[in-house]
Amino acid sequence: MSGMVQAAVAGDITEAEEIQEILRNAGIDSTIEQAPEDDAVSILVPEGSLDDAVEAIEALTEPDDLSEA
Repeated sequence: MSGMVQAAVAGDITEAEEIQEILRNAGIDSTIEQAPEDDAVSILVPEGSLDDAVEAIEALTEPDDLSEA
């Protein structure tokens, strides 16, 4: 089993959940991780799904909406 890797960084939990929904609709499992000292929220996907996840996110978001890993 491969590890989880960061596919995107969201500004807040609401944005992270929106990205997670995009990934879910694309059939990609994901988790949200927020460091207590950090305002940003990481969206993690299985390592083998990273390319597909980035493509799905880019296809359905504006470039200024998020920062890629």
